[in-house]
Amino acid sequence: MVKQSFDQFSDSLYVTAVQVATVWTSPDSARDIDRLGVKVPADVKQWINELTYEQNLALCDENRVQSQLLYGQPVIITDTKGDWAHVVIPDQPSKKDERGYPGWVPRAQLLEVDKEDWQSEFTAVVIRKKAWLETEAGQRETELSYLTVLPVVEVGDTRVEVKTPYGNRFLQSNEVTVFPSAKGLEKGNGKSIVEAVEAYTGLDYFWGGMSAYGYDCSGLAYAAHKANGYQIARDAGDQAKAGVDVPFNALKPGDLLFFAYEEGKGRLHHVGIYYGDGKMLHSPQTGKGIEIIELAGTIYEKELCAAKRYWLDTEGT
Repeated sequence: MVKQSFDQFSDSLYVTAVQVATVWTSPDSARDIDRLGVKVPADVKQWINELTYEQNLALCDENRVQSQLLYGQPVIITDTKGDWAHVVIPDQPSKKDERGYPGWVPRAQLLEVDKEDWQSEFTAVVIRKKAWLETEAGQRETELSYLTVLPVVEVGDTRVEVKTPYGNRFLQSNEVTVFPSAKGLEKGNGKSIVEAVEAYTGLDYFWGGMSAYGYDCSGLAYAAHKANGYQIARDAGDQAKAGVDVPFNALKPGDLLFFAYEEGKGRLHHVGIYYGDGKMLHSPQTGKGIEIIELAGTIYEKELCAAKRYWLDTEGT
C-alpha cells in the first residue's frame, strides 16, 4: 500500500459507499441481471454466483466492465449522466487517463466526504479474505474485501475504529494491518508478493475483478503488489511497460510474466505471477479459477513475451 495522499482532490471528495463498486464502460453497460452489483448496498457475491457462464463472459466480450472499487476508495467525479457518475481512480494508474483509471459508477454507490476529515495519521487495510465492518455494539454491518483501506480513528485492544462514508465503525484487530498514512505499508519482497494472493487459488476468475470475490489476471497482479506497498498500473498492458526488465533465466518469485498471441509476437493478453520452480500463479479466464501451473509444455510457455519486477530485490540479481 503506497502512502495515502489526497492532494489531487478538492476540499470534498467522493468515496465508494458499497463493499465493491463495479466500474462500467458506459451507463448502459449494466444489464438487468447485474442489478445486485449496481444497487445499494451491493451484493457482489450473490451477483457473481447468479451469473451464468455466458452472462459472465459477456462482461468481457461485450466490453461492459472496466474495473472495480473497494469500500472507502476515493474517486474523482468528472461527469454525471442521470443516475451515473463518470470517475477516474487515482490509485489505479492507467494510460487511458493520466489522473487514474476511468469508467462509470452508479452515483448512489458513491458518497461525498470532507477531505480534511477523511484523512488520518494512520490507515487500516484488511488482510483477511473478508472482514466484517461492525457497529460500536458489535453488530455486523458490511462484509469488506481483502485490501479494503480505511482511515483509522483509534486502535483498541481487540478492535480498530475506522472512518467510513456512514460514520465511524469497527474492524477486528486481527483482520487488519495498521500503518502510518504518510509512509504506507512496508515494502515486501517477491516471496511476499506470491504469498499475498496464494490463498486465493481456486477463486473463480472475474473480468474486471479487483476484490476477493473474483480477480482478473491484472487485478490479481495489482492486488499482490498493493498488499506489499507497491502501486502498479491496473491493466496488464500498462504493467508490462514499467518495472524492471528481467531475463527469463533470472526469474524470481514475485516477478510478473506477460503473454502475447502469435507465440509472443502479437497482442499482449495476459499476466501472471512467477511462483518459482518454473511455475506461475495466475487468474486465467472466465470459467476457471486462480491456479498454480507448470509453464513447461503449455501455451503460456510459447506465448511468454516479457517479465518485469516491481519489488525491491535486496539480494540483487
